[in-house]
Amino acid sequence: MAVRPSTVFAGRADNRFSHRNDLARQAAIAGELGSPFVQHVLEAAWRQLDHAPRLAETIDFWAGDFAADAVAMRLNAGLHALARRGSHPALSRLYRERVGDFDAIIAAVLALEEDELLQWLHWPTQTNEVARSSAFMAALLTMAARDPRPVELLEIGTSAGLNLNLTRYRHILGGRAFGDPHSRLTLEPEWVGSPPPSATVEVTRAQGVDLRPIVIADPLAQERMMAFVWADREDRRARLAAAIAVARGSPPVVHRGSAPEWLVEQTARPQPDGVRRVVVHSMVAQYLTDAERRSLFDAILRAGRRSTPDRPFAWISLEWTADRREVQLRLAEWPTADGDGIITTLATCHPYGNRIDWRGDQAGC
Repeated sequence: MAVRPSTVFAGRADNRFSHRNDLARQAAIAGELGSPFVQHVLEAAWRQLDHAPRLAETIDFWAGDFAADAVAMRLNAGLHALARRGSHPALSRLYRERVGDFDAIIAAVLALEEDELLQWLHWPTQTNEVARSSAFMAALLTMAARDPRPVELLEIGTSAGLNLNLTRYRHILGGRAFGDPHSRLTLEPEWVGSPPPSATVEVTRAQGVDLRPIVIADPLAQERMMAFVWADREDRRARLAAAIAVARGSPPVVHRGSAPEWLVEQTARPQPDGVRRVVVHSMVAQYLTDAERRSLFDAILRAGRRSTPDRPFAWISLEWTADRREVQLRLAEWPTADGDGIITTLATCHPYGNRIDWRGDQAGC
């Protein structure tokens, strides 16, 4: 039997109402992004949450930024993991057939698997969506067409480091092919606008940092990543599986640590003449505190101001705008006379990289 939202929310404080109601808001967003099944799962979880009282209390009194922490996506991943495990046949059947009594099945699982789902709430969302690497590639091509030189890649919030292998993937961008023509993974986002310039991107060194890096060789870690992929998006699951296969032959270098501190250390290392040092990140800024964001951006600006024509520096970001109305691919380049860098908005993108609306490097800020 469904629990009415009016009953669930009766007598609760406004902040708790807001937290729990975010499950419904995130459900609607999942539907808008092409995952109606995830929408139905989250809506059922929203209605049935009181079947797991401690889980409900954790959500109601979430201490951080509930939306920025993507708590709804953590709960969704936990349910997906249980379905993949097969210990609840009705749940696995629901995920396989994508029809059934969502409320009854989700309510039963919430009651039986509360401890497991509570653990998932403490795992940060880590999809490591490799489709976003096509946006990085387009930005790197833009620079390479004007100034061809090898690149040292430094990624913030790199998760399992799959995007560090971007030159080992085949990218079809605006009808043009780039990257490894023989790769096991081909990425072809919907492309709007003129194609990126023809050029060759050579990455001589690539490494990243994450507070909780995923060891891609660990089967349990691979399964956790699969759980974060939305269950009705076979295309994303196939991309992840192919990227993991590529990583087995070319394991990414990922460090554990704080992004600002690590970046300060990396940018303090001697930079070889003729190599462009590039910092990249995607969908990371929302998870940082204000202090962490300031420290990170200060470290980037200092590195940019130290750059020279023989040792240039660039920053590629794929992040939500402040009002969260769109995801922008932005490129900042140094050296410049004033030291502030030249900043260009190259494109607006689907959050998971499925579509790129290209403006090109003449678009301006």
